[in-house]
Amino acid sequence: MSKIRVLPDHLSNQIAAGEVVERPASVAKELVENAIDAGATSITLDVESGGRRLLKVSDNGEGMIRDDAVLAFERHATSKISKSEDLTAIATLGFRGEALASIASVARVELTTKTEAASAATRVIIEGGKMRDVKDAAHPRGTTVTVRDLFFNVPARRKFLRSEATESFHLTNLVTHYALAHPEIALTLTNNGREVLRAAPANDLRERAYQIFGADFLDNLLEVNGGHPQLARVTGFISAPRDRRTSRDAQYLFVNGRFVRDRLISRALSEGYRSVLPHGVYPAALLFIDIPLEEVDVNVHPAKTEVRFRRAAAVTDAVREAVRSALASAGFVRAEALPAEPPAPGQTPGQTDSDQTVNSMSAAASQSAINPAAVNPVPAGSFSGFADTRATEAASQPRIDFADLSIQDEDLLLNEAISSEPDKPDTARGLDAIMRQELVEETVEPDAPIEIEVAGDDSLDCGGLTPLSQAAPAKALSSQRTPNAMPPLNSADKFAREVSVESLSTNIRPLGQLDESFIIATDDEGLLLIDQHVAHERILFDKYRALESARTSESQQLLIPETFDLRPAQAAVFDTVAVELESYGFELMRLSGRTVAIKAAPADLPAGEARNMLKEILETVDAEKKGSARETLRDDIAASLACHAAIKVNMPLTPEKMRWLIDRLLKTSSPTTCPHGRPVILRLATRDILKGFHRI
Repeated sequence: MSKIRVLPDHLSNQIAAGEVVERPASVAKELVENAIDAGATSITLDVESGGRRLLKVSDNGEGMIRDDAVLAFERHATSKISKSEDLTAIATLGFRGEALASIASVARVELTTKTEAASAATRVIIEGGKMRDVKDAAHPRGTTVTVRDLFFNVPARRKFLRSEATESFHLTNLVTHYALAHPEIALTLTNNGREVLRAAPANDLRERAYQIFGADFLDNLLEVNGGHPQLARVTGFISAPRDRRTSRDAQYLFVNGRFVRDRLISRALSEGYRSVLPHGVYPAALLFIDIPLEEVDVNVHPAKTEVRFRRAAAVTDAVREAVRSALASAGFVRAEALPAEPPAPGQTPGQTDSDQTVNSMSAAASQSAINPAAVNPVPAGSFSGFADTRATEAASQPRIDFADLSIQDEDLLLNEAISSEPDKPDTARGLDAIMRQELVEETVEPDAPIEIEVAGDDSLDCGGLTPLSQAAPAKALSSQRTPNAMPPLNSADKFAREVSVESLSTNIRPLGQLDESFIIATDDEGLLLIDQHVAHERILFDKYRALESARTSESQQLLIPETFDLRPAQAAVFDTVAVELESYGFELMRLSGRTVAIKAAPADLPAGEARNMLKEILETVDAEKKGSARETLRDDIAASLACHAAIKVNMPLTPEKMRWLIDRLLKTSSPTTCPHGRPVILRLATRDILKGFHRI
């Protein structure tokens, strides 16, 4: 008997739904994309219970006739493509023709649609993949799809859905993406009868960003306009380095108007901020990459959120260079780091005029140190980095002959040359002073004796006095004897170790501070280095968790309440987070729309940090943690609050304060690690010190 059989259609649709319909936001994505492809200028979403009970999408697109409305629920039925060649140049958001069939197989679906020419609308009702009714209905031009009781016939899938807050976050995040991708479309999102997002048609992306994120977000944006028109055009906005995030939630990436989650683009964006942002923080970005249709493959995953580029390396370079160029235009990176303009004659690629000036002066100084008689006047063109008026003066500068001059005579002549140019810019004066200092320190009189002593080797004969021009190592030997020079020292980093809780004693004696950031102390086993910021962070973390458990948190009233606007995704979860924040001493008030007022903050938190700390909490608690255990959320809030309230680096401490900090640290639940997992104390044991000095 044969074991292989063809699966029935309803089972095939349920299997396909496992790929297409991951959660309510996946359903909303497919329906919103269909509305956009239909030419809609207004889209409205109504959601209840995070989309599990109800998800309704209405648009004013072109609509469908009755035959198309019935056929749309068949597998792989679509109007977007008709032949295999169309797959190489997909311009629409949808094209697979399996979304409606997959959704209808796991939910109760009602579709009502009408074209401009039709006298009546068509209503199609399907439950669990079975068509129940097709009839006339009243409806304006466009389409409304109502999805109820998602996964009602697949209990195993339903129980894997997250909490209502988590699903609402994903829905809001999705609508935010498509509102940014299509500023010309009016979008409205209502959750449980409460309006979460309303965006009227906007003229451009900047106006749409203002509608969604508010003025504060807009003030920190830098415009991006770069890339290669024939390969990848990159436009949009990125945040200034001062506006940093702890997650990538604020990065909105689009390829040909399609919302994507692409690691390659995210990595290129981070590379653009290399050496600008520290590790572990991320910029906000609204990036649109326009690529010829034949250069990108969107038929990679049924959810259509992943793409594959034909020339991935070139796309990465285009994104990185566009981001870097935007940062350079705002003065956050040096312009010579960009492959922008061709070099000027006599100038190497990537070299600025000021770099060329310094290099030419350095070369002149080096030549003077080797052969003083061979030095010529510096050409005027070498000073192209200075004002144009200085070029004429530099060209007429009298020749300075350094041959057969003592160091004192050189100083006098250089001083006269500088004083003869009272109009010389401060930059040029500073460079002259630097070069003169290098000449004084590095030049050795030709007839000065150099004595070389080699211990234990009397057979070496130096031949008396050796002039500098005849002994190459003489300059290096002379420079080693200058008072400011230090020989290379052995590092103790291989001996410094993290401290275990068991090895800590109560007999810790502070000695002082290093860079006003680290406490140097000793105990019975050797030397200790304590990070004062994370030590105080651990103390405050334990304090806040204890106060929260006892419900005795102290707060301070703000004289003038601070207000700020939430992003739509933040607004969806604010009510959940606000309950926990109030248990730590915050007093928050939800104003109209997405505006929040801070009326009180924890007593230990500086008033100016309250707003930043609240924003960080909403960003740190990532999408999956929105519905996580309440205990985890409390720990996240306590850790962030402790970080903002703790003493900072570069802060001097009195001996009494250092003593208090150490005593309180030893009483915490984990004195060797901070709430974020970083070490608090490093030890350099006495035995390791003795080994370093070869005493044992």
